[in-house]
Amino acid sequence: MKLARRVDKALVLITTFILAMFFTVFFMKNINNKTYAETEGVYKESDEYFVTFYDDGKKLTVKTKETTVKEALLRANISVEPTDIVEPSLDTVIDGTFYVNIYRARPVVLIDGKVTKYVMTASYDVKQIAKMAKMTIYDGDEVKMVPNTNFLEMGAASVYEIKRSGGRQVTEENEIMFDEELVKDYNLEPGTREVRQYGEVGIKTSVYNVLYNDGKEASRELVSETITKEPVTRIIAVGASEIERTPLTARRGRNIYTVHKEDGRIIERQETYYDLPMGLVMERAAMFCGVKGEYVVREDGVKVDMDGYVLVAANLDYYPRCSVVETSLGPGRVYDTGTFAESNPEQFDLATDWTNKNGR
Repeated sequence: MKLARRVDKALVLITTFILAMFFTVFFMKNINNKTYAETEGVYKESDEYFVTFYDDGKKLTVKTKETTVKEALLRANISVEPTDIVEPSLDTVIDGTFYVNIYRARPVVLIDGKVTKYVMTASYDVKQIAKMAKMTIYDGDEVKMVPNTNFLEMGAASVYEIKRSGGRQVTEENEIMFDEELVKDYNLEPGTREVRQYGEVGIKTSVYNVLYNDGKEASRELVSETITKEPVTRIIAVGASEIERTPLTARRGRNIYTVHKEDGRIIERQETYYDLPMGLVMERAAMFCGVKGEYVVREDGVKVDMDGYVLVAANLDYYPRCSVVETSLGPGRVYDTGTFAESNPEQFDLATDWTNKNGR
């Protein structure tokens, strides 16, 4: 009998240990596969990409969940100066395996007769360097690199000498910024963004006749202007929903639509709107949600936080405070609740300025 009891106790201990190990592994796996979102208690899946940096002859590859080149640089602990050149640009969206080139600024000296200018630049385009030094290279002028014969005064600088030819024309190239186009995609999760086409800046080449007064440039006269490279529009797909086609309005003060929940349930959601000062609500949001405790009124009269999310009141047991939700007026964030939440836990109240029209 004693032996049987010992065996039973041993089995209980072994079973408890196995269960504990199972739940520990399961818990850690889920934590490692998810990142904590900006909302309280809400997790979201994040994509990870490999980003390779080429920095002044050095190569570094990191695995990151950041969404822009600027954020990836911070994640990799790589600092850049305003005079450095980063390609692609800092605001470029990362959506796959990525390569970033960093060109570090160096000291450059431009000598124009008795005038000497110093600049820090990563560019090797002499016209661009001259523009930074507030000097002009005219058509026909000769610019060549010369030996640095005065390290004590100029340091380890690249030295360029300008030989003037009395040119009366100047050719300039200027960038044409690309446009950004947003397209709705009903197959994407609402609120998400996906780059479909990267934007590229265009180039405009302008030729001017230069008019002089007492040997100094007085004015310019445009001779010709040519688009040598057309800009390419950046196209971004934005996750949309069928409910965006029939959004809540002041005239139709109640909006009802069908929602397919992640657990397979199909519910009928009701939206209404309310117009109350949201100052105290947003002050509380600053403490609980880590957001700016302010809000503004959109052009359409909808109240949104400083990140652009619609201010939403909901049942906090179903939709925790600070969680991001989908509404017919765009992505929203739950900051408030109301008595309606007891009788209709799936209802959303959206903060607007449609009634009082006082911007509060």
